[in-house]
Amino acid sequence: MTYTSALIVGAGSGLSASLAAQFAKAGMRVGLAARSPAKLAEFAAAVGADTYRCDVAIAAEVEALFAELDAAGRTPDVVVYNPSYRTRGPFVELDPVEVEKTLAITAFGAFLVAQAAVKRMLPRGHGAILFTGASASVKGYAQSAPFAMGKFALRGLAQSMARELSPQGIHVAHFVIDGGIKSARRPEPVDRPDSMLDPDAIATSYLQVLQQPRSAWSQEIELRPWVEKF
Repeated sequence: MTYTSALIVGAGSGLSASLAAQFAKAGMRVGLAARSPAKLAEFAAAVGADTYRCDVAIAAEVEALFAELDAAGRTPDVVVYNPSYRTRGPFVELDPVEVEKTLAITAFGAFLVAQAAVKRMLPRGHGAILFTGASASVKGYAQSAPFAMGKFALRGLAQSMARELSPQGIHVAHFVIDGGIKSARRPEPVDRPDSMLDPDAIATSYLQVLQQPRSAWSQEIELRPWVEKF
């Protein structure tokens, strides 16, 4: 493992907790950023992670987060962008305010976080930025236009960054999470084992991407249960 410090932005108790645990086990220092960091206390303590408050849609808060990390000697060389927000409904009934919020959190915040991270990675010629996408990254579903807009934009951002920054030593990868992620609130059907994505299994794939030699970097990985249609 050539990375030493990871920041998971938009952290929560699902995939982020699995990522934090596996990154810590691999020897990385882990930071968790969210709008409500108090909710992260339990699993942050379990892996020895620090928590930070940040609204990703506000440029000043993103800059303050990275400045705080710099001051503490915790500038990350791995950044995972997990936040997303969605509003659903018939197209003509969508609330423009909610649509704007969806785009701000899902895509614009990704730009802000990635830009702040890259400014710090470029002088070192080393770093990795991992974006969490969804089925909506490649398929725009009915009555889900805002989420598709945000996730399509996120995928485009990842592709553009990878083409520009990979030759400068920064690994940019986008993960299409194509299926439901199981959790305590969303258990998989008893009669359909392994029909939902296991967050620990997803986290393993993220870690494997970080371990790739630069002669064979992945830019995009699709992850789906074995029974998922695509």
